[in-house]
Amino acid sequence: MEIMGTALRVCVDDLDAAIPVYEKLADAEAARFEMGPVSVAAVGPFFLMSGPPEHLDVLRRIAATLAVKDVDEALADLRAVGAEIIAGPKPGPAGRNVVARHPDGSVFEYVDRQGAGG
Repeated sequence: MEIMGTALRVCVDDLDAAIPVYEKLADAEAARFEMGPVSVAAVGPFFLMSGPPEHLDVLRRIAATLAVKDVDEALADLRAVGAEIIAGPKPGPAGRNVVARHPDGSVFEYVDRQGAGG
């Protein structure tokens, strides 16, 4: 699979207060979107997330989001190494995604831009 980039997940209490900090650090403008009850701002290599604690607790278990060329190819490679597919593949605001637990227990989200809304 071709990994094209990585986004670090950062859970914050106040998204509006965090955005300017990360925009300055990343020298990038935030792109905001919603994932159910969770508000997200993509800022350079960071995904800032704010929302109900029970939702953030689940999101914190995912170490990082990896941008891949094709989720189907990632899925085949993940299965080949014995990864457990936890969710997906399914469409999301950034593209199709799949969440997998690697054999060592690490959990990652893989996302491609195919089917992304804009």
